[in-house]
Amino acid sequence: GWSRFLPLAIFALLAVVLGIGLTLNPREVPSPLIGKPVPDFKLPPVKGRTLGLASADLRGEVSLVNVFASWCVACREEHPLWMALKARGVVPIHGLDYKDKPDDAARWLGELGDPYTRTGADIDGRVGIDWGVYGVPETFVID
Repeated sequence: GWSRFLPLAIFALLAVVLGIGLTLNPREVPSPLIGKPVPDFKLPPVKGRTLGLASADLRGEVSLVNVFASWCVACREEHPLWMALKARGVVPIHGLDYKDKPDDAARWLGELGDPYTRTGADIDGRVGIDWGVYGVPETFVID
């Protein structure tokens, strides 16, 4: 009967699903925030810094907001790129320190350099959730 073709049908279905999955770019995570205003927030500065980050700071200029954390390996790898971009002075870069310990964040920026104009400490991650952060690092272009 038809039951002897069942494994072949399951295999064919899996092959189609996996084939479709392979054509998708895993780095393209659609953001629900595209074309929408920045969520309202106000964060205190990272320990040792004087300027925190709030939604009001992002109005009226094109800027980048980089979501980072001291515990994030990929953040450490991309950090020299942020330092180079800051040196060129092309666009203001703001930092959102995500779910980090205050001492660790301060030490990290002290050791690696601070490319950020303003840096907000999102210790509990609530602002990151409002932004739709999937993980760190993540960067948003604000206009």
